[in-house]
Amino acid sequence: MRRALLPAAALAGALALAGCGSGTDSPSGSSKAELTVSGPYMPQPVSADMAAGFLTISNKGGTKDELTSVTSDVAGQVTMHSTVGGAMEEKTSFAIPAHGQLVFKSGGSHLMFEKLKRRPEQGQKITLHLTFAKSGALTVEMPVKSATYNPSTGH
Repeated sequence: MRRALLPAAALAGALALAGCGSGTDSPSGSSKAELTVSGPYMPQPVSADMAAGFLTISNKGGTKDELTSVTSDVAGQVTMHSTVGGAMEEKTSFAIPAHGQLVFKSGGSHLMFEKLKRRPEQGQKITLHLTFAKSGALTVEMPVKSATYNPSTGH
């Protein structure tokens, strides 16, 4: 009986250790979302009460996340929209895939700053608070560019 218990205990120990690995296929070694923001900008608004915003959120981590809300001190509310086939649709969240990106660009998905409290001027920066389902909040400074600004990054 004692001989049968020893191999069973060894097998149970090996299985327990197998569950202690990093559990990730991420080249960065992290199984969490690793979010960064690049290329944020707001074209100077032509309207007194509304503006658009664009940026890229990259996830180098091994777990997807979700952008669930955006706020800014410059607007009464910030909404997120997708544009498909020329039709704009408000969204409550956007997925950011593991090892992927979420791109807000002119003509595509974008942020809408509504009920502006003040009209942002070219050269100023506005503050955004991005909230994610798993990663919490991230604060971003968004420069205000000319109304006709066309970034070299393509968004």
